[in-house]
Amino acid sequence: MSAYIALLRAVNVGGTCKLPMSELRAMCEAEGYAQVQTYIASGNVVFATKSSATKIKTALEVRLQHYAGKPVEVIVRTAAELNAILKGNPFPDAAPNRVIVHFLNDSPPSDALDKIKGQKEEQLHLGQREIYVHYGEGMGSSKLTIPATKIGTGRNMNTVAKLAELASRIQA
Repeated sequence: MSAYIALLRAVNVGGTCKLPMSELRAMCEAEGYAQVQTYIASGNVVFATKSSATKIKTALEVRLQHYAGKPVEVIVRTAAELNAILKGNPFPDAAPNRVIVHFLNDSPPSDALDKIKGQKEEQLHLGQREIYVHYGEGMGSSKLTIPATKIGTGRNMNTVAKLAELASRIQA
């Protein structure tokens, strides 16, 4: 078994898709995933399974569509991938709550940074399957729009670090 992290897009944020974390844990356990743990109420779950990331994504998206009545996007990473993202933070000296990792299913397009709008002091960096953004003054006042993140979901570095820690405790 391997440790995986599933990140749900637009769950319990801004009035969209209300999903108690107990329901998310139950969905994962019904799929046969072991050592299931959720972290905060925004759709973060860590577990162990022999399934592949592709199978996990598909299974959870089917269950979530049935639950929510609409598609809910799921991004899946292994524990090793999440650790690499954490270690690859191009803004290590920035406040971790002001660095957001936008997780994508695929590599960001090479022109992803050319298509952004509303950039002021924000700094961006392309990763393997993510886009890192340092929001200098915070996200609340930012007008930054990144079309490449229309599909995907974001987490701040505090959350990424906590999920990596939880995944490291999974008994494989």
